[in-house]
Amino acid sequence: MHRVHLPLAPFDPTAGTVVLTPEKNEPGYWVGCAGVLHDGERYWLTYRRRRPRGAETERGWRCAVAVSEDGVGFTDVWSVHKDELGSSSMERFCLTPTDDGGFRLFISYVDPADNRWRIDALTAEDPSKFDIATRRPVLTAASTGTEGVKDPYVMRVGPVTYLFASYAEPLTGPAPEAHSTGDIYNVGATTHPTGLATSLDGETFTWHGTVLPVGEGWNRYQARLNSVVPVQGGYVGFYDGSASHEENYEERCGIAVSADLFTWHRLSDDGPWVTAPHASGSVRYLDALVVDGEWRLYYEMTRADGAHELRLTRVPPGRPGAGARR
Repeated sequence: MHRVHLPLAPFDPTAGTVVLTPEKNEPGYWVGCAGVLHDGERYWLTYRRRRPRGAETERGWRCAVAVSEDGVGFTDVWSVHKDELGSSSMERFCLTPTDDGGFRLFISYVDPADNRWRIDALTAEDPSKFDIATRRPVLTAASTGTEGVKDPYVMRVGPVTYLFASYAEPLTGPAPEAHSTGDIYNVGATTHPTGLATSLDGETFTWHGTVLPVGEGWNRYQARLNSVVPVQGGYVGFYDGSASHEENYEERCGIAVSADLFTWHRLSDDGPWVTAPHASGSVRYLDALVVDGEWRLYYEMTRADGAHELRLTRVPPGRPGAGARR
């Protein structure tokens, strides 16, 4: 596993370019949860806006797909409000191309039927034409044998589509309040590793269970794999870690490697790979892609005022890291 080449060094997230800003400069108002796709010509971005509990429309209330020529200035082409799903909250979406030139959108939201997170998918010839009424189930608590599954990251290698997702492990004892808030991640009833599902058609997935377990220190509560990039010797992945449910929503970024996508090894158990210098230190939902040899790192970062914004750090070819810490 040590043969996997790590082409990046830790970077200063505050040096990144601001891509999107929150509605208000207050704690609980966030924009981020990004997923980024480059189709060879344009950049596509999925992102979420959230408001604090108790606000006019609380939690994850709006998700959107946006397009850009340069990967910095994005224009929305489609969006969905949580009420269209009858849901209390939405979280990460993931956009992927289909073999026929269209697009497939994987969405995660709280199922109003049981208050558990789930993942659905919808397909269209263009992202502007997604119809939420055509969504179909991909992974649910029942189909995975978990307490909920969310935050999909989807990639294709050869004929196989890999779907990584954060999930809530089965409860080990009675916990009648575990789903009362509609977010088991925020109650501390269980831990949250990353699981993997695979598919040969991009539609029907087989659940394989844990591939990135939680650690024993700062990442002992959650280890959520957010993006994967092929590198020399295998793959490098960026994950969110937290020590308890009290750090839910304010995770920090870790790094892991794999030779086969099924077995991952955390390289940052001693501490986060990247953190912000203020407030909670949160740098989360890091989505990385390489375009013409340049690394583009999109991430949600907490600010000094407690709000979260979406930023981009670019690492030119041949450089180990932008603003790398020594």
